[in-house]
Amino acid sequence: MTENTFDVVVIGAGPVGENVADRIVQGGLTVAIVESELVGGECSYWACMPTKALLRDAAALRAVRSLPGARAAVTGELDAAAVLHRRDAFASNWDDGGQVAWLQGAGISLVRGVGRISAARTVEVTGADGDVTVLEARHAVVIATGSSAVLPPIPGLADAAPWTSREAAAAKAVPGRLAIIGGGVVGTEMATAFSALGAQVTMIARDGLLPTVESFASDLVAETLKAQGVALHLLTEPESVRRDETGTVHVALADGTTLDADEVLVATGRKPNTGDLGLEHVGLTPGAWLHVDDSLRVDQLLQVVNSDGTPVDDGWLYAAGDVNHRALLTHQGKYQARAVGDTIVARATGAPVDLAPWGRHSATADERAVPQVIFTDPEIAAVGHTAASAEAAGLRIRAVEYDVGSVAGASLHADGYAGRACMIVDEDRKVLVGFTVVGPDVAELLHAATIAITAEVPIDRLWHAVPAYPTVSEIWLRLLETYGRAA
Repeated sequence: MTENTFDVVVIGAGPVGENVADRIVQGGLTVAIVESELVGGECSYWACMPTKALLRDAAALRAVRSLPGARAAVTGELDAAAVLHRRDAFASNWDDGGQVAWLQGAGISLVRGVGRISAARTVEVTGADGDVTVLEARHAVVIATGSSAVLPPIPGLADAAPWTSREAAAAKAVPGRLAIIGGGVVGTEMATAFSALGAQVTMIARDGLLPTVESFASDLVAETLKAQGVALHLLTEPESVRRDETGTVHVALADGTTLDADEVLVATGRKPNTGDLGLEHVGLTPGAWLHVDDSLRVDQLLQVVNSDGTPVDDGWLYAAGDVNHRALLTHQGKYQARAVGDTIVARATGAPVDLAPWGRHSATADERAVPQVIFTDPEIAAVGHTAASAEAAGLRIRAVEYDVGSVAGASLHADGYAGRACMIVDEDRKVLVGFTVVGPDVAELLHAATIAITAEVPIDRLWHAVPAYPTVSEIWLRLLETYGRAA
């Protein structure tokens, strides 16, 4: 058994853990990071990067085919093998050597193996050879172990060797028939990708397609999927799944329909990777989401007090990224990581900690301005509230919509451009609190909305942010004109 002491120990070397560790080192403290799989995590090998690589070729081909002159130059279909080969490159061929080199260059110590908390500030790491390394943290332990796919309790599903997002992102071949259970982001993006690559895709979505986004956006994606040959079975669910001796998967639906496929992808949600962390040794529940306070400390420990009213725990345990269930998005986890790292350094060095809204150490955007792009056809880009969530939060709002295809820049961008945008205005403060846009290539419109919401730019001031003509960004002018300038 080997023992080592660091200022901070981070469990999980995905994008979140890497960013926490980097901030710790930049703050002058020492850090060890623990990883049982590939350094770089889910996003690098089984999510963000490989899935967007799967989608990009088809998006580029659609863009070419939307212009008559460019369309005339295209004579073939997508080369699926070439798409998969490029995807492999973006997943670094599932080799983390480059990420490990980055850690070493940044001064971060890597410990390979399964990390488990055995006591306060103590992490035991069991390597592949069974050797145990004990890591002691002077100041903090940060859990950044992410999440993994949930398999719902559908009879026969587990025995049918289903795909999760990992198998879909790393697929070595395109199945002839793919059934997808789930209508959320993963399900719709993979339906878009594999349909374009030549698979016959069927989707089963109990709660409808993309139920948490504005309906005008999800409706347009549903229309496009159907036009591309994707069969949608909405508001029903599988009652059983069976893979027969030939390898065919049979999915029996609650409405009496039976579907056949070569592979079945399950995309019905995520669970926290906290089941094997030793949480029981510090009074927490294994397998549960970790709730945190405004500084991203695990607040369940802070709620236990001594007889004199002081906390039993002095705030040594933090959770960043998916495991705290605040916003299950890589970029939001990296944002949290910066806040966590800087907070730990400040507390360790006695510097002031600013937890006021939008303060340096506060992850305020988790509650007010979470941006997301859904890379379907067409793309959906959204940040902040939808109309429904704003009303549920008790805000007095006005929702303003406009047809993106009517903007000159959009009509130049693609023939027959179809899209729509909506801004949500808090009528009491006269600031944006939400924005959603759907249409071809709208992802790059999102950051302007994110800035407007986080900076709380007054509607009157937005009038002075003049969009260049003719660009798709002119949608901002049209939304403001529809809203009507305040007197």
